[in-house]
Amino acid sequence: MPDTSAERPAHGAHARTPTRWAAFRQSPFLPASVLVLILAAAAALFAGSYTYTMADPTPRHIPTAVVGAPDSAHGRRFVAGLEEALNASVELRRYGSREEARAAVEEQRVFAILAVLPGRVELDVAGASGASVAQLLSESGAAVSRATGVPVRVRDVAPLQPGDPRGLALFYVSLAAVIIGFVGAIQLSVHARGLDPAERIAFTAAYALLGGFAVAATVDWLLGAVDLPFAESWLILSLTMFASGMVFTMFNTLIGRWAMLPTWGLMVLLGNPSSGGAVSWPLLPSPLGLLGRWLPPGASVNAQHTAVYFGGHQHLFPFAVLAGWALVSCAVFWAWRHRHPGGRDRAPAHAGG
Repeated sequence: MPDTSAERPAHGAHARTPTRWAAFRQSPFLPASVLVLILAAAAALFAGSYTYTMADPTPRHIPTAVVGAPDSAHGRRFVAGLEEALNASVELRRYGSREEARAAVEEQRVFAILAVLPGRVELDVAGASGASVAQLLSESGAAVSRATGVPVRVRDVAPLQPGDPRGLALFYVSLAAVIIGFVGAIQLSVHARGLDPAERIAFTAAYALLGGFAVAATVDWLLGAVDLPFAESWLILSLTMFASGMVFTMFNTLIGRWAMLPTWGLMVLLGNPSSGGAVSWPLLPSPLGLLGRWLPPGASVNAQHTAVYFGGHQHLFPFAVLAGWALVSCAVFWAWRHRHPGGRDRAPAHAGG
């Protein structure tokens, strides 16, 4: 009989033929398809988070110093009108003198001073504490004066610098430090994959120091937009950039190629809108206003803002937040460095026979 075995498929050949789903899983089309879905969701979340926090800021908690005689008839009338205009979101704090109230403004414990004088009131706002809050208080004070008949004088006792009339320059420089920080870490993971852990940390610190200097020099020396306390601003920007870069490196160690997702979510979707840079924290939704101070973007904005406008009253907290994120990220990366996709293979080469 003729041998027809060549015409018959080998036993189990069909089972060894990959299914379409198995072939799809092994192809580059699966991660590409996943990225399409992720990028679409990221676009929606990005637009939603910024619109939710910035499109229509609403006063929720505005600490305001009160001096003079707020219990007088015209004082009670004006205060009641101001609380009604701001939906009872103004928190009045009594101070014994205008000097004490001004010190509270410098310490950023209050955003304005309401002085109730005989027959009139004076409302001192602080544009440097938050341009959006100062504008809101100024407009509300004038409207309440017209409604109640109580004369009011509004003045800005801590104005913004002329080159930054809307108070956004410091938000932009902090945003640049955050984004370039983790983008730099991404580029190191792609183009300098062979760096060992200590070398990766060192080069992250190197581009953070140089990048922080470049940002500060551009904004201050080249553009003249803001007069920075250069050394302090450089330190803040470099620490921000380093912390942001190490956060990505930490996530890259823990979850590999999808590290961009938690980094983007933490730094951009959550951190930047809640930083208080574009919209002052009293106008943010309360949870975001509180959470933002514990994230690198908010800490960077707060430290930079105080350094520029309230130099004699710098706080340790934002520096502790930035340093904490940097140290935790470095510690996690170092502890699980064997999982990081980079590094050089130091195994000895086999001798040729």
